[in-house]
Amino acid sequence: MCTTSTDFQDPGAVKDAGVLETRLIDIGHERFASDVWGRTALLTRGVSDFSDLFSANAVDELISRRGLRTPFLRVAKGGSTLPDSSFTSPAGVGATISDQLDDTKLWRKFADGATLVLQALHRTWEPVSRFSTQLSTELGHPVQVNAYVTPPQNRGFDDHYDVHDVFVLQIEGTKRWIIHEPVHVDPLRSQPWTDRRSAVAEAAQGEAYIDTVLGPGDVLYLPRGWLHAAEAQGKVSIHLTLGVHSWTRHALAEHLAQAALAALDDDPEMRRSLPMGVEGPDGEIAAVRERLAAAVLEADAASLFHRARRGQGRPAPLGPVAQLAAVEGLGPGSLVRLRDALEARLEGSRLTTRVGWLDFPEANLPSVRRLLDGKDHPAADLGVALVERLLRAGVLVPVEQ
Repeated sequence: MCTTSTDFQDPGAVKDAGVLETRLIDIGHERFASDVWGRTALLTRGVSDFSDLFSANAVDELISRRGLRTPFLRVAKGGSTLPDSSFTSPAGVGATISDQLDDTKLWRKFADGATLVLQALHRTWEPVSRFSTQLSTELGHPVQVNAYVTPPQNRGFDDHYDVHDVFVLQIEGTKRWIIHEPVHVDPLRSQPWTDRRSAVAEAAQGEAYIDTVLGPGDVLYLPRGWLHAAEAQGKVSIHLTLGVHSWTRHALAEHLAQAALAALDDDPEMRRSLPMGVEGPDGEIAAVRERLAAAVLEADAASLFHRARRGQGRPAPLGPVAQLAAVEGLGPGSLVRLRDALEARLEGSRLTTRVGWLDFPEANLPSVRRLLDGKDHPAADLGVALVERLLRAGVLVPVEQ
């Protein structure tokens, strides 16, 4: 059975629709969240034109003109990944780099049927970077983006599952996708498909949940754990895979346990050595369990969670020349805004972000709270001295006028 977007009709429009609704699905944000997210596969036909995000020209430019190095590209053939040395070479005069992409070697691999995987496009291609940042903000989970460029009638990887959710966006050409239900529901990062090779291979022989050909503008959503394999058809296929690295309850439990153990560092009884000659922990377990349970109840894991979340991504690009010009030209009428994707949080008088933390006097806090709305603000409304400090810290950026 194939689940398509027509199975879930959104009864009304949602205000301020983001890229999820306008570019990836046509069932509405709320229906997707309640009926699809993390639960089932979803196929949506012709939802958007993705030529503004990526193209064959973008592939050629990245490989031949951007000086990319591994691991920004993988090459796969026959279900296996080829060694980096087979498609890289030294960069030449003036650059002591030994693993730069070699476009001639890559052309020969591609002509011989290999799939090119451009990894971390959210770091190397600006339209994709902007899009993935917007999607990550809407979903509340980190997003990475890879491009898969497959020559006609070739298959890059065998049946497998990912440990993150994916949105597949078909850019050019067509590709046949065969989807099977999970053999292990909601796998953690520590539970890759290679741990269940035989179960995956057996399930892949059964009836497919989805067997379809994606064309330009089609989108396929797969929760983590769903088995998939894909094969290009009569022309070169280019698709983007948006990997959503979902936060889980297990991750929250890890942060809670870390916070509890950190609290026990200050407990003299927990630091005490076990008695001499002890043969096992049986006599100590009850007391340890009691103190650990109490520490878990009192632990505040929020700061650890937000710190880990900030570490999962990077802020929006910052141009040093433009930033210096903004500082030097700063005046009461200068428009500024919070830098995108900072994961900024005001905790008491401290602002924590992906670029560090800053403490503020009480008089500055109303202005700091105001700028967290992400809107444009004149420097005079926030305080010119405060704006200069935040521009120099890379927290605020100038608004182009």
